[in-house]
Amino acid sequence: MLQIQDNMKLLSNLTSTSPTFLLTAIPGLQSAHAWISILFCSLYAVTLSGNSLILFLITTQHTLHEPMYYFLSMLSATDLGLTVSTMSTTLGILWFEAREISLDACIIQMFFLHGFTFMESGVLVAMAFDRYVAVCNPLRYTAILTNFRITQMGLLMILRTVVLILPLLLLLKPVSFCRMNVLSHSYCYHPDVIKLACSDTRANSICGLVDLVFTTGMDTPCIILSYVLIIHSVLNITSPDEQLKVFSTCVSHIGAVAIFYIPMISLSLVHRYAHSIPKVVHSMMANVYLLLPPVLNPVIYSVKTKQIRRAILSLLLTK
Repeated sequence: MLQIQDNMKLLSNLTSTSPTFLLTAIPGLQSAHAWISILFCSLYAVTLSGNSLILFLITTQHTLHEPMYYFLSMLSATDLGLTVSTMSTTLGILWFEAREISLDACIIQMFFLHGFTFMESGVLVAMAFDRYVAVCNPLRYTAILTNFRITQMGLLMILRTVVLILPLLLLLKPVSFCRMNVLSHSYCYHPDVIKLACSDTRANSICGLVDLVFTTGMDTPCIILSYVLIIHSVLNITSPDEQLKVFSTCVSHIGAVAIFYIPMISLSLVHRYAHSIPKVVHSMMANVYLLLPPVLNPVIYSVKTKQIRRAILSLLLTK
């Protein structure tokens, strides 16, 4: 009966001026949604509590009022935003089979989803710059990364996000959708939505390419360049122990970069080229792309950063 209702809704999209889309949790596992929701709820709980704890510690502990931790607080804030932007639709499907979403709601979700993704990419670049200054120019670290300059960098990330994301999403409004509008994920993802269009989408493709160039296309080389300069500086240190000590300060950031960019690039490649891959693989990769960084970033920084560990122990011992 549910399948018949879904088909009726999809058929109505053929003539509708305000199309609706059907979201998909994990194809072929509808009967296990109750069990899958337990896993997702656990991951969301870890994400929300872990990133909130990081933000709380950096806000309240004066020993963490340093540039590195300000950037870490930005990372935690973007991870929280990324999680909240998709949590409602994912749990709505798993708990209530609430699969239907309008184009306007889809655009709003994409604004926050892609917006926080762009911002996280920018934060990772800022953190790479922070590590470069700390390793290559430690005596001027606090003079270069002042509170005013950190605020400027944060505002620049927000401005870049808004300038890039608004044209991309506004171009979706005049697009016609006249297919069976079933999305591959439990949230609205721009490449997934645009491939269902039956009108000319060249402007959307060009805008998407521009966004890609000005985010991943610029951020990735900047991060790589930072680490090339860091490695060059560290290799000039004669003591192996000192080299290891300096490299250890970068481990957390390298982990954050890896768990953010590898799933994102993999999902983009799958959407563009691997059309023969089963839909369940698409869905799993999409969920990993969104859940892995927010879940693991607080864990990585808590385990690998001595000051964060001390702040957590201090908080626990005062209770």
